[in-house]
Amino acid sequence: MVLGKPGFRVVEADAAALIYGYACGLDMTRRDLQLVAREKGRPWDLGKDVEQSSVVSEVVPMPGVALDKGELAMTVNGLPRQKSDIDKLIWNIPELICDLSKFYHLQPGDLIFTGTPEGVGALEPGDRIDGHVEGVGDIVLHVGPAE
Repeated sequence: MVLGKPGFRVVEADAAALIYGYACGLDMTRRDLQLVAREKGRPWDLGKDVEQSSVVSEVVPMPGVALDKGELAMTVNGLPRQKSDIDKLIWNIPELICDLSKFYHLQPGDLIFTGTPEGVGALEPGDRIDGHVEGVGDIVLHVGPAE
């Protein structure tokens, strides 16, 4: 989701008011770095803070709308990898906003990725990833060579 209004210590009932809209996003993780950090009892942020690792589609304006259902799907090279629904999130969208606002001053333009359905796996250079969020949009990513 994309925020359109600021918020800090937001109560769940007011969380949807912060929403500007939604985009389909692919949030990539360096599992190799994440697992090393986990084994050492360190934060996993290095595995998530990777240049060009999160891509998003165009933003669809839906001010004040907290989506509560809609298919989430991803294929790799045309083969299904992930398929779920927004209604399967452990925390719903207002709960996510409320919780994050306890720790961060949320600002207009902030992007919040909702989570990852089952089906994560390694990618290789040359792979094509197609993502879809029902009612929001689609995204395509081609994995380039390692630098």
